[in-house]
Amino acid sequence: MTEEIKKIPRVEFDYDKVTPKPATEPPLPYSDAARNHAVNSYNYSNITHETIASIRAKASNPDKDIILNYTQDSSSYPESFPHFVRGRDSLREYITSLFTSQIAMYDGAMGTMIQNYGKKHKLDEDEYRGDRFKDWTCNVKGNNDMLSITQPHIIYGIYKQYLEEGGSNLIGTNTFSSTTIAMADYEMEDYVYELNYEGARLARKACDEVTAADPTKPRFVVGAIGPTNRTGSISPSVEDPSARNVTFDELVEAYFQQVVGLMDGGSDILMVETIFDTLNAKAALYAIGEYLEMTGLDIPVFVSGTLVDQSGRTLSGQTGEAFYASIRHAKPMCVGLNCALGASHMKPFLKRLSDVAECFVHVYSNAGLPNAMGGYDETPNDMAVQNQVFLRMVM
Repeated sequence: MTEEIKKIPRVEFDYDKVTPKPATEPPLPYSDAARNHAVNSYNYSNITHETIASIRAKASNPDKDIILNYTQDSSSYPESFPHFVRGRDSLREYITSLFTSQIAMYDGAMGTMIQNYGKKHKLDEDEYRGDRFKDWTCNVKGNNDMLSITQPHIIYGIYKQYLEEGGSNLIGTNTFSSTTIAMADYEMEDYVYELNYEGARLARKACDEVTAADPTKPRFVVGAIGPTNRTGSISPSVEDPSARNVTFDELVEAYFQQVVGLMDGGSDILMVETIFDTLNAKAALYAIGEYLEMTGLDIPVFVSGTLVDQSGRTLSGQTGEAFYASIRHAKPMCVGLNCALGASHMKPFLKRLSDVAECFVHVYSNAGLPNAMGGYDETPNDMAVQNQVFLRMVM
């Protein structure tokens, strides 16, 4: 006979007796700056930590006297929401008010806009190189991030289109591949700081111009941090599953350099995006954490994963819920999904992520899935209709 299992009452702790109350904002990071909603001065010339100073010292920017101060006069705009003034208002508080009062719009894809530009105007190897890199040692066509340096008017124009025609509240920087790891394909590792700085600076300029035209709708720069072209948890060799072509520390170092350039260029928010390998995301979040600890700033962090197919998993095998559990410790202000699937296919996976996420949730889908020729069959109207499913989820 089996002995009957005795049921012992669960031990209660002090926190069990705390009366639950509705959350008024996403869980805050552990830093004092975040806990106290510290206002970012936007004057990065005051940041002199030796690690950050060493990255700036190696910068390839032709003009070494780069702008590092983006503080606005406190009387620039009225003090109440929906107005926002850098150096006066807490961005964390503003984003909370924005996301809880309306559906905010984030820009669309940068790569396809550059491709469309290339269909109407000449955008070949010579244009990518520009005068500065006309004698570069390898082909650079396809290095879209490079255009922030060689063809800034193209990138600035795309930013303005998303802001003025698309009505975006937030726009991502043209820095998806601006890490030393990804830029190694073009032998441009030494230009990473400048690529990120210029990508953010152009976005800052566009946002400020559009905000000045309508101060009741401030526009914000989201520093885009891509996944790199290497994976920390997946082997590049089918013969050796233990093989890796990048280490966690190398990823952290690459991401940290990117973060410094993005912040120095005037970014408001940092987004780790298009994540197919969660270990890469954890490295990026670790690098961001290091930067925030060194500077004492409170910078909202967004995280966006990518599900590779209709199994609802990332390339490294995680479901959306598992992905969130893996990065939850970083206390992102917003988490979501992007790319890979069209709106109709993303709905159930976004719902499952939304059910477990303690923070705000975002989504930006593809225009369906590419056809056999690599194109997209859906029209803008088709995509607009399909994306209404997300709007109905929050109504």
